[in-house]
Amino acid sequence: MRMFRSLILAAAAVVCSHAAQAKAPITHADVFLMKQVGAPAPSPDGKWVVFSVNEPAYDETKQSSDLWIVPSDGSAKPRRLTFTKGGESGVAWNPDSRRIAFSARREGDEAPQIYVLDVTGGEAVRATSLSTGASSARWRPDVKAIAFVSMVYPGAADDAANQKAAAERKARKYHVRAFDSFPIRYWDHWLDERQVHLFVQEIGEATTARDLLAGTQLARAPGFGGALGPTTEELQHVWAPDGQSLVFVATTERNTAAYANVTRRLYQVPAGGGEPKALTSGKFSYAKPAFRPDGTALYALFEPEDDKVYHLSRLAMFAWPSPAERTVVTLSSGRSVGSYAFSPDSRSIYFLAEDAGLEKLFSVPAAGGDTREAIPPESGCYTNLAIPDHAAVVTANWENAVNPGEVVRIDLAAGRHTRLSDFNVGHAAAIDWQPLEHFWYTAKSGKRIHSMIARPPAFDASKKYPLLVLLHGGAANMWRDQFFTRWNYHLLAAPGYVVLLTNYTGSTGFGEKFGQEIQFDPLKTPGEEINGAADEAIRRFPFIDGSRQAAAGASYGGHLANWMQASTTRYKCLISHAGLINLESQWGTSDTIYHREVNNGGPFWEGGKVWQEQNPIRFAKNFRTPILLSVGEHDFRVPMNQTLENWSVLQRMRIPSKLIVWEDENHWISKGEDSRFFYREVMAWLAKYL
Repeated sequence: MRMFRSLILAAAAVVCSHAAQAKAPITHADVFLMKQVGAPAPSPDGKWVVFSVNEPAYDETKQSSDLWIVPSDGSAKPRRLTFTKGGESGVAWNPDSRRIAFSARREGDEAPQIYVLDVTGGEAVRATSLSTGASSARWRPDVKAIAFVSMVYPGAADDAANQKAAAERKARKYHVRAFDSFPIRYWDHWLDERQVHLFVQEIGEATTARDLLAGTQLARAPGFGGALGPTTEELQHVWAPDGQSLVFVATTERNTAAYANVTRRLYQVPAGGGEPKALTSGKFSYAKPAFRPDGTALYALFEPEDDKVYHLSRLAMFAWPSPAERTVVTLSSGRSVGSYAFSPDSRSIYFLAEDAGLEKLFSVPAAGGDTREAIPPESGCYTNLAIPDHAAVVTANWENAVNPGEVVRIDLAAGRHTRLSDFNVGHAAAIDWQPLEHFWYTAKSGKRIHSMIARPPAFDASKKYPLLVLLHGGAANMWRDQFFTRWNYHLLAAPGYVVLLTNYTGSTGFGEKFGQEIQFDPLKTPGEEINGAADEAIRRFPFIDGSRQAAAGASYGGHLANWMQASTTRYKCLISHAGLINLESQWGTSDTIYHREVNNGGPFWEGGKVWQEQNPIRFAKNFRTPILLSVGEHDFRVPMNQTLENWSVLQRMRIPSKLIVWEDENHWISKGEDSRFFYREVMAWLAKYL
């Protein structure tokens, strides 16, 4: 019997060994082709969860994105709801828990429209037909109408007027952009005169959509607008519990963006139309309004708009239907609120917040009070929290650096989650990668600085590995224990590097004070802390070869890479994507400018020391390190002139360098073949110098 048992154990050991050997180093295809699982939308009765799944492809014509549905109890596998190339967005459940509304551009549509689909069977039915398109659907409580947003021409009273305005502009024999105030560009596109409006469309009736803002004084304000985003402009909106009005977020100050902070207020507009009234005032910006399930309180995130470079997003409560004074619900929390949701009994609020490389689930009494961790996770990030109004079903996405995102159901009592989807689980299990390891060190300033490392495949602690120091963007951001397509930690580690991820001063997830301390010190202290973290990693982990170090980053991380060029020669090579080289010309050409002078202590012409002492180009005489530069032609956040200035200096100084200009990319490299080429160039550059 003992011999038989020994044989069984030996066979098991062989199987385990072969399984370990079967794991392969991560490739670009592993990263780029991983399915992208979208935010969960649970049905009001809590029985179903709908979410999108994007299936990338190197050939963009072969990409697909569809909606899927899964029982919230996990009793069955997800099934596909839609079968289109274009994809759907903004899923909203009807209170009957049978129908969903979403925005999609389908065959015959000139612009995206709202569609309604019965999830028990049948085809989606188009609910809107505006020439200007429709998105962000919200069902009225009586389920007989939908509110949505659309981009329209100023002064256009109806869709016929919008069609006429569009035809007139198309017929012009000249092509020109003309402006009389900021902003003029955003992210990767020029802005035009169109503005975002809020509409209501009756369902199942031969009626036209009603523009609730047409002809209002609010919409005629020179600085009227919604929240600008990389792809669209949004008026975040929600129906009041009685269905007689809507609450939305807008600004009347967008035209002041060149010289002041822009505040966004909460407004209420009657569902039948009329002049909206402001519900909030003062120098505060609001976002993500939502009503508590019992209908007696309105909530929204808010931040002060003052002379500080960073603030936590806190959750505010207003009594309803007579909102007056604001109650700060998350006053005791030292973390910034992300997505949030209510318990069905309206007694508690659950919210997600970044914390030291993770994104955790917290809870707080609905009226305010002490904040506590609802689940203390060991790793990873929860995102897109969602709880239906009438069922205690807590859903979210969860992922970490070695487990790409899936939809999960969270069991608060047990303190764990279970997967409702498993699109990437098998793929991830076949990759030779290890979880990130966290560590802290104390900087010269006395501050505790957080870092993580990623080990290479086939890791052997007895060997020596070069160190690749990654510099995160933002700077109001943090390195997260999360799976990324851009700057994937394990793909960068794959050739045999240890990758270091440091959350320097200015990073989020470490409290408001830590985030604010980058003000008036945008590059020097963060750079010193990153270098200090590299020293600590070399001291702490004997498998790191301190004689072979490189640094790389994008956006603010690119700024920091260029600052490393100006301030140290410790790195064998550098990589800077979308990085500024000149604070002054960056201020003048970016799509946003005012927050830059707030961060630097005033406009550059006042001669402040930050502009002089922390401007990389002013230290060009110190440049020595070989550097790879990369930029997208359509990047208006860190415009191409920054990289061209850097390139000119490098060529003038005869420093080994290479320039890559992406003809069809913006601030990020997102197209499959472009991404594959980028990683190939990065790997070749690192191999050459490490």
